[in-house]
Amino acid sequence: MRRERHLPAGTVTTHFVKSEAIANNMLGEDLTRRIDVYIPHGHDPACLPLLVDLVGFTGGGPAHTNWKSFGESAPSRAQRLIDAGEMKPCVIAFPDCFTRLGGNQYVNSAAMGNWDDFLLQEAVPFIEQTFGCGGPGRRGVFGKSSGGYGAMVHAQLHPDFWSAAACHSGDMGFDLMFAADFAFTLRRLAKHGGNIQDFVEAFEASDKVNGDDLHAMMTLAMGATYDPDPDAFLGIRLPVTTDTCERIPERWAEWMKWDPLEMLDAHAEGLKSLKGLFIDCGDVDQYNLVYGARRMNKALAARGIDHVYEEFPDNHSSIDYRMDRSLPFLADRLSA
Repeated sequence: MRRERHLPAGTVTTHFVKSEAIANNMLGEDLTRRIDVYIPHGHDPACLPLLVDLVGFTGGGPAHTNWKSFGESAPSRAQRLIDAGEMKPCVIAFPDCFTRLGGNQYVNSAAMGNWDDFLLQEAVPFIEQTFGCGGPGRRGVFGKSSGGYGAMVHAQLHPDFWSAAACHSGDMGFDLMFAADFAFTLRRLAKHGGNIQDFVEAFEASDKVNGDDLHAMMTLAMGATYDPDPDAFLGIRLPVTTDTCERIPERWAEWMKWDPLEMLDAHAEGLKSLKGLFIDCGDVDQYNLVYGARRMNKALAARGIDHVYEEFPDNHSSIDYRMDRSLPFLADRLSA
């Protein structure tokens, strides 16, 4: 909880981009998306590397630029690291990719919207044209949880666009991380007759967010991301039977196609071209993500893919302090 109030503040400016990429979404999302951009104090943004922050589920980019009690916003953290000589200067962008279902996995979806296209074709080009930063060989992506998943998947799918990535406690190892979520979600849906539309509308009408319902909403969002049904309410489809919670093989197969571990063989050569890949996870992560992270570490090593892997003594929650490790790593690799 370091609050270096005496340090000069960097500049954070707010911009808005009208997206065509996410116009296909079934959620009724606002197509005008906010992007906050941090420029370090005393530096011209032109020619600096660009980092893009993909925020985890229930969050959006502006959540990381806001004032934070007993801690630091991401710009304050970066400024402290830069002023201490621990991090090379870079521009950091914080796009708002929040959705009606509570978050995003940063991939293209017929239900959620084409968020991959939004980042590569709209958000990053706008930032680079406006500030003169980034460009080929000088772009990095990072995030935690769903944002860590997004960073890992983008590194695999687009190593020609991103040159470095950092994944904090990212979703991987779907077979384990979702093991209990489907039954849990069905129990929450049962309170609304098993009807997804009734559940979502009741959630949205509530005066107070129920944490258990929010967790179920996350699982529904995954369904709309990995295996959307164009004929279903908001495109949501689960890969299990609603009465016995048995996995439906063809539906579950669609989810597994998006597991970073399952994607690895097809994208291993691209990952070898990255300037830097950083992965970490808490050793008591309550969503079992540490086991997926360990599997990824072993799989990357077996394929000769250079990366940094770290575990730390903590769980999945309130781990922004881990950016003290990833931000200097990314900035250093992209400044070379």
